Amino acid sequence: MTNFSLRAGLIGSGFIGPVHLEALRRLGITVTTLCDLPDRAAAAAARLGIPRAVSDYRVLVRSPEVEVVHITSPNRFHRPMALAALRAGKHVVCEKPLALNSRETSEIVAAAHRAQTVFAVNYNVRFYPAVLAMRDLVHSGQLGDIIHVNGSYFQDWLFKDTDYNWRLLPREGGPLRAVADIGTHWMDTVSFVLGSRIAAVFAQLGTHHRTRQRPVGEVETFSRGTRSGKTVTYRVRNEDFASVLLRFQNQAHGNLAVSQVAAGRKNSLRFELYGSRQSAAWDSEKPETLWLGRRDEANQVVVRNSPAFGDGARGFTDYPAGHVEGFPDTFKMLFRAVYARAMAPQSKEPVLHATPEDGHHEVAVCEAILRSHRARAWATVRAPTG
Repeated sequence: MTNFSLRAGLIGSGFIGPVHLEALRRLGITVTTLCDLPDRAAAAAARLGIPRAVSDYRVLVRSPEVEVVHITSPNRFHRPMALAALRAGKHVVCEKPLALNSRETSEIVAAAHRAQTVFAVNYNVRFYPAVLAMRDLVHSGQLGDIIHVNGSYFQDWLFKDTDYNWRLLPREGGPLRAVADIGTHWMDTVSFVLGSRIAAVFAQLGTHHRTRQRPVGEVETFSRGTRSGKTVTYRVRNEDFASVLLRFQNQAHGNLAVSQVAAGRKNSLRFELYGSRQSAAWDSEKPETLWLGRRDEANQVVVRNSPAFGDGARGFTDYPAGHVEGFPDTFKMLFRAVYARAMAPQSKEPVLHATPEDGHHEVAVCEAILRSHRARAWATVRAPTG
């Protein structure tokens, strides 16, 4: 295993912050500093075993004991934190979506170009071995020309009107919620597998709970408790679910369904690729297997690290077949790629993690989805395609 000497700082200790922390520690990377709100930073750092706690992200990004900044804060903070880290000459791993709108993301893209440091958007789904294997199937021509793509990302953690999270507030998460929070994962994953970005969309958004009960005192993502037990009624201003038709730059068609009110679906990202030679499908709730579909032969289910799986995930799987590699492992593999690139900037290895340009494009797709929903018409994605 590579000996990573770079030290990390973590901004945010909610649901995804400790996921970053665990993956970093599995790689032997030292996390020296945690930044969080003044009333929770010290306690969170003690609980997570991080030596230093601060309540001002600018202190963290300027620290000589931090070379890589991990941003796991609510969406509205991504832009100022990313820009401050880049100005300080740090490498950055930023949670998605990259920022609230494409004006903000374009600023981050420009700043990343000036900084010449490594900047990754944390689209971790790319690093499931099955996703990398599907990408290899596409790029090696084994599926043939991709005709169309079908898929969904369904969860149920906001199924009840009493379920609450900061993402329900547009000022915290942006004008889109289900699409921006989980739909962007699907869109990034499929674009990565196809090697082709989304060019145009036709979208319809829906809100099942027009009003919800907001706790008096915030709660963590996926948490069921409140601080006081008291709630207030508020109007919901973003979507619970969405249906989106897609046209990719390579002219493949796609359709995506997104929902955070799909009872029984805990975290199911599913996509199916239909090619001119054969088909392939994968579901994140069954991460170890790929389904291969054929017209004139038997269909096949192949298992990770078996001969039929292929070697498209070589270098991004550590355990033998039957020893499940899942959600936490994708963060480990993504960070391994990021830190290796940061330590060897002249490396010729392909960049597999999402770049600032990728993050910018996904936000531009979200804006096109919102325009399409409002106009009830196709909308072109307005973003650089390089």
